[in-house]
Amino acid sequence: MNVILSVEPVRFPLTGIGRYTYELASRLQQAPSVSVRYFSNIRFLESLPTAADQSDSAYGLKRLVQKSTAALEAYRLLMPLLRRQALKGNGDALYHGPNFFLPPYAGPSIATFHDLSPFTWMECHAPQRVRYWQKEMRKTLDRASALITDSEYTRHELAGYFGWPIERIHAVPLASSAEFCVRHYEDLRLPLARYGLAPGNYSLFVGTIEPRKNIDTLLAAYGRLPVAIRSRWPLILTGYEGWRNEQIRQRIEQAEAEGWARYLGFVPASDLPLLFSGARLFTFPSLYEGFGLPVLEAMSSGVPVVCSNSSSLPEVAGKAALMSEPLDVETLTDNLRRGLEDEHWRSSAIDNGLSHSAMFSWQRCASETIAVYKTVAGC
Repeated sequence: MNVILSVEPVRFPLTGIGRYTYELASRLQQAPSVSVRYFSNIRFLESLPTAADQSDSAYGLKRLVQKSTAALEAYRLLMPLLRRQALKGNGDALYHGPNFFLPPYAGPSIATFHDLSPFTWMECHAPQRVRYWQKEMRKTLDRASALITDSEYTRHELAGYFGWPIERIHAVPLASSAEFCVRHYEDLRLPLARYGLAPGNYSLFVGTIEPRKNIDTLLAAYGRLPVAIRSRWPLILTGYEGWRNEQIRQRIEQAEAEGWARYLGFVPASDLPLLFSGARLFTFPSLYEGFGLPVLEAMSSGVPVVCSNSSSLPEVAGKAALMSEPLDVETLTDNLRRGLEDEHWRSSAIDNGLSHSAMFSWQRCASETIAVYKTVAGC
């Protein structure tokens, strides 16, 4: 079976969608039933790229385009024509767009929808990006032979919101990568020292600094913990600065001034697994997720998890995490304290998290994706 996979998301900085694309592509090229070619922007690639290969200059250009309404409109009109031309003559292959969008294409095509935030959480994105995403996602719905989602939650949300036949939407869960694993604290001391951290001495949040991640509630809850707890286990935050982050950054800076929080910015992908492994607790009170990969990465690292019970997170966390309503500051505070201090619960959560996260793998993701390909191709 011939497959064309768009690998445009594999670029610096490597986001969750970029990681998904890379891990899926790596498994597809090993699958005997699939002959895969990689496509990016308007050309085929000889091999699977790394994030460094698809340079940050291209990423910077993309970000620049997204900030200009005129540039976005020109991009929206021009790129489909160029992609159609580049893909001409390949209609015998199935095309998979792993990041919402599909170009005009003569053959069967599949897109992965990771969430519906451009429609359901518009206030969390820049208006011009919302307009662009909505237009392109609606075009994808018109072009797609089938859709893939990361979770059953998004599968049902997508079917309900757009009236798409649910039997043509397939939930294929993501996984944490092999780098997210249990490590001995002795192996973490030197790399964590570069950030002024010591293993086991901090709580961790990983995610884009934006309203949807509910960081204000996290800071409010953490600020209610006794001073001794906050001093012993300060809150460390890392992630790309997203839309409307100014007030969140001010609140983080206030917590930093009080001595119980630090924002590290966007750390290199090679350091992120080390930050996970060294955390005392991982916390993720997001308002909305299509999957919530950091929760799985924490569990795979042997770190207890406190998160919200919103959207897809109960699917990802299972029974291994302490969960609460997203805006319930009091319960979140209680869960944070228990997650940091209750050794009996912590031991159980670590074991349960490792067992639960082992149910998810990139090989499973690839196998279930190939099954969708075969369904669409009639194999």
